Amino acid sequence: MALLKQWRDMAYSETANKGDLQRLWTAYFQKEKDIYAQLLTNPDEEVKGTVKELADKYQVDIMTMTGFLDGIQESLKAPNDIDEMEEDTQVNLVFDKELLYKNMVAAEADWLYGLEQWNDIFDEDKRKELYKEQKNSRTVVNAPKIYPNDPCPCGSGKKYKKCHGRNKD
Repeated sequence: MALLKQWRDMAYSETANKGDLQRLWTAYFQKEKDIYAQLLTNPDEEVKGTVKELADKYQVDIMTMTGFLDGIQESLKAPNDIDEMEEDTQVNLVFDKELLYKNMVAAEADWLYGLEQWNDIFDEDKRKELYKEQKNSRTVVNAPKIYPNDPCPCGSGKKYKKCHGRNKD
């Protein structure tokens, strides 16, 4: 069975004990934070290797590394083929710094976008700008409501209620 399926079956199990899942995620988030802290110390380094080699490098188990690869996937410059990934699959961790920061903000992972290593990558103004860009990209703007006495948007010059707003019975 591919590693990604194993990870998702374990991490998102509908039948698992809630306490066990909470402990799994608490431990995972701490390990994830440690991996990112190391990656962000030298963000331009091209980190590559098999899933097992990277798990050993960052001192985590295979399932934790699989979850990490699943999480960073959308921030990579060249995505990995994680769906069929096994222990000996070659993967890379070459990420787009701005995209990674925004994805951390989107995930509301303040323990990640708040890492002190970001201070050496982006100044405070840039971090605020990226944060705001990400938050605004998810803001839904509704079209203004048209009231009966407003001019009809078709440009006829009539009131909306006398033009496109009237019931055609």
